Amino acid sequence: MAEQMGFFTDTTVCIGCKACEVACKEWNDVPDDGFVFRATSYDNTGSLGASTWRHVAFVEQDGRWLMMSDVCKHCTHAACLDVCPTGALFRTVFDTVVVQSDVCNGCGYCVPACPYGVIDRREDDGRAWKCTLCYDRLRGGMEPACAKACPTKSIQFGPLDELRERAQERVERLHAEGVTDARLYGESPDNGVGGTGAFFLLLDEPETYGLPPDPVVTTRDLPAMWRWAGGAALALAAGVAVCFAGRKP
Repeated sequence: MAEQMGFFTDTTVCIGCKACEVACKEWNDVPDDGFVFRATSYDNTGSLGASTWRHVAFVEQDGRWLMMSDVCKHCTHAACLDVCPTGALFRTVFDTVVVQSDVCNGCGYCVPACPYGVIDRREDDGRAWKCTLCYDRLRGGMEPACAKACPTKSIQFGPLDELRERAQERVERLHAEGVTDARLYGESPDNGVGGTGAFFLLLDEPETYGLPPDPVVTTRDLPAMWRWAGGAALALAAGVAVCFAGRKP
């Protein structure tokens, strides 16, 4: 397998230009989001979805704006991949998670399985869609379209180990400059999804940006559940066998 690749998004230098959203749509031929005017902020896409693979969130606070370009996290322990019955979801050589649209049958099991609420189905064809981390570009030796288009390098692409080191150095530098609220989100391999292929530098709690504070892979308890179900089935079968064995012919 090739070196694990991913995104580090430094929200402190995001200017909300949405170049990443446009580049993603143009390269991947993602349809429009409906051009909805929400009248609540400059955020016209609202959230990630089947036709929004990059979403720039705008959070208005007293005296400042917080902006963040959100994307699929490409979890190390990906529940969407675990529950897919057709193999439409697969892990690439870059350790990213991709949906094969021609294999997806639209069952939708992956949608509730995602702890981040990323993956979704399109209304027109029912199939699931999400960020591919530009798998086709990676195979050609290019960086993802969103990272290429970002004018401030808020979105950085590269080997995950290098990105984690760079991110930690950035946090330490911000703390030294008095920005004590700076913190990393999703970078630890010990978190509830085994680490993510897309992590972030935030200036407030994750919930402020619409991110879950402590995500856990939703299929974590499946092995134990199957063991309990198997044990219950064996106990039931043993009970039925005892009942029949005790009957007189």
